[in-house]
Amino acid sequence: MSAKPRGLVIVVSGPGGVGKSTIVDVLVKRDPKLWLSRSWTTREQRVGEAPDAYKFVTREQFEQHIAADGFLEWTDFLGNLYGTPTPSAPDGKDIVLEIEVDGAQQVKKLNADALLLFILPPSRQEQKSRLHGRGDPDQKVEKRLRKAEEEEPVGKAIADYVLINDDLATTVDEMSRIIEFERKGRHS
Repeated sequence: MSAKPRGLVIVVSGPGGVGKSTIVDVLVKRDPKLWLSRSWTTREQRVGEAPDAYKFVTREQFEQHIAADGFLEWTDFLGNLYGTPTPSAPDGKDIVLEIEVDGAQQVKKLNADALLLFILPPSRQEQKSRLHGRGDPDQKVEKRLRKAEEEEPVGKAIADYVLINDDLATTVDEMSRIIEFERKGRHS
């Protein structure tokens, strides 16, 4: 058994429209010790969405990966499948998982040491505006807002830290400080 310290597993979770992807992209670019595990999904790529935001796959491909025990966690979220492949970060890197609340619960059950950062919108109205801004149709926005009402109490209960994303730069700075604090505490 190796005595080398294992990297952190950092779970960034929160309801749709809180800015998880944007936050994580900035965080990973800023901190060379972070490695983002790309989630898989069966949903369609949104107009204007980066092609590497997810690994976009068919339901059949996703189900084959489930059968091969290839996911750390996966969930059916509003009719689409989302999952985190079993991560394999390069040496010396901390793993970042950007996942839904259901997935965050699964990861916490598998790895109690995972650091869970739960992100909230500054208001429901701002969340609604962000969902519309990324091109979600009205019906999907309403489903996501209802889902957020269910997810938030669960996410807050399992989170190590709860952050409100009312300003991107401030949120990323706060997350960076938390990650540094946790690194020092766990490797000392």
